[in-house]
Amino acid sequence: MDEIYKKIKELRQQRGYTLKELSEKTELSISFLSQVERGATSLAITSLKKIADALQVKITEFFDDEKQDNHYVVTVSEQKPFNLKGSDFTYVRLSGEFPGRALESLLVTLAPNQKQTPKYGHPGEEFYYVLKGVVLFQVNGKDYVMKKGDSIHFPSTVPHAVENLLEDESVLLSVLTPVIF
Repeated sequence: MDEIYKKIKELRQQRGYTLKELSEKTELSISFLSQVERGATSLAITSLKKIADALQVKITEFFDDEKQDNHYVVTVSEQKPFNLKGSDFTYVRLSGEFPGRALESLLVTLAPNQKQTPKYGHPGEEFYYVLKGVVLFQVNGKDYVMKKGDSIHFPSTVPHAVENLLEDESVLLSVLTPVIF
């Protein structure tokens, strides 16, 4: 993850942005961005997306991953798990790579009793299918307890959060927009 923080600082400096200018573009505080660049704080995916947008790069720019144009198939050997600092979620990117794609598909593993806080909203749509476990989705103020085989689809603009209700990991198939990785 240290590479992500270094890459953020490197891209900011390449573009000639001060921390204040990046703060204005992302609506994230200067002190938070400074901590991010030093690797001294956790970085939520939504914050990373804001930074990527402000720096005019795809979020994948922050991850070491060899990509090919028009890469439609993602083999098992290419499906590498990754974590974001401060989160027990483990992600595996399942989407192919080609210009103009609109969907992001991920395998998401939630650690035992993991709870995502706070609830937040952002542009796009989200679809989840429970492959293993029992999870609580809180979507727009309503609770949905979901087990293996259940699915949920909602606009990402409504406040939402997820919690693993088990003492064991839960696994979700996630398909969302916009493309974030």
